[in-house]
Amino acid sequence: MNKVVGWESSVFHKDKLDGNILGRGYDRIMNELAYRVKEASIKLAGAGTEQKNKALAQIAQSLKNSKEEIIKANREDLLRSEKENLPLPLLKRLKFDESKIEDVVDGIFSLINLEDPVGKTLLSTELDDGLELYKVTCPIGVIGVIFESRPDALVQISTLCLKSGNGVLLKGGSEARETNRVLAGVIVRATEEAGIPPNWAALLETRSDVSAMLKMDKYIDLIIPRGSNDFVRYIMDNSRIPVMGHADGICHCYVDEDADIDMAVKIVVDSKTQYVAVCNAAETLLVHEKTAPDFLPELKKALESKRVELIGCPKTCAVIPATPASEEDWKTEYLDYKLSVKMVSGLDEAIDHINTYGSGHTDIILTGDKKKAAQFMDYVDSGNVFWNCSTRFSDGFRYGFGAEVGISTGKIHSRGPVGLEGLVIYKYKLIGNGHIVGDYSNRSRNFSHKKINRDFSL
Repeated sequence: MNKVVGWESSVFHKDKLDGNILGRGYDRIMNELAYRVKEASIKLAGAGTEQKNKALAQIAQSLKNSKEEIIKANREDLLRSEKENLPLPLLKRLKFDESKIEDVVDGIFSLINLEDPVGKTLLSTELDDGLELYKVTCPIGVIGVIFESRPDALVQISTLCLKSGNGVLLKGGSEARETNRVLAGVIVRATEEAGIPPNWAALLETRSDVSAMLKMDKYIDLIIPRGSNDFVRYIMDNSRIPVMGHADGICHCYVDEDADIDMAVKIVVDSKTQYVAVCNAAETLLVHEKTAPDFLPELKKALESKRVELIGCPKTCAVIPATPASEEDWKTEYLDYKLSVKMVSGLDEAIDHINTYGSGHTDIILTGDKKKAAQFMDYVDSGNVFWNCSTRFSDGFRYGFGAEVGISTGKIHSRGPVGLEGLVIYKYKLIGNGHIVGDYSNRSRNFSHKKINRDFSL
């Protein structure tokens, strides 16, 4: 039987929901769950900054207090996943030890120090004397997040949603189910102790739960999926709910003829191997044909110690030993110690290759030529474009967002690492004093549309 974290500060079976829900069928039970989260999200939207920060601090302390319980649950997940032959990159993502707990706690305190994204005035206009229009940020509502095997993602996502005033339905990977149950229970209890409306967060656990979530456009305002290209496409094709996120993380490094070779080797090695099982790790290296004879042998030596397999185009294979590349390699997110390498004639070919095969995630240029860097950053169609630094900087925490709920490669609402600012929308608030449209239709009054420098307040 599935378990759900939501109300009553605990993890419990779905068949222990209120008696009037029993017997209605699975979909109705799931709808009741989503309804309760929706109700709580409306109350949470009005929570003040002080209350939300108090709840975040309570979560951080509760995570530290529950350290042994969390690590024990994670060991169970790791042992089971090893027996089930979970790939090594996913096992690395799954591990949630004392160091990871310290990291997420640090992230929570960074989040506390960030400005509240709710209630910010984006625009203020005097339409007429005594008639003032304000554009003010507000929470999106209820967000459904489907994420991979990383338990730290559960903490990051839930705390970001809390700070931005959103309710959240969380669906983690089944390989992390024991860890997720403990983490979700800790978070829900901590927030209720801090006075946050109950039921603002719920943990789902099965594929059936995901299918049910996709039908809940009455209660869920946004879905953020984190997974494979096929999975994200499935979500988009099977729901009327808006979807924000990315599929593959096919990130590129382009080493130009003007690049400093030592710097380029260091950055490419970091981009590929600092942590291979993440979406902002480099998967394809493009090298200018003039610098390839000097650069590629140096890179190969550096990568051999990391046991990285190089997969190269014919020109690359003529310079260094490499596995011959196929067309499919340029489209592949390895998430492993593999790097595809292609020699190009120059900047234009590099940009064309990236815009053809890339996923719009993160792409970098390594060059000493500022003009080429500017051209690369203008014409590469990705959410994150860098000059002379690692792809691994593409991250909400490293950007100073506190954390991220995911990466968006779309072009509406939010793009790149999605932190607090990506989890709010806005509403227009109009303050009048007996104003009616009829007076403007008959020309007895006229609009002034004067910009005013004033934050919304009543």
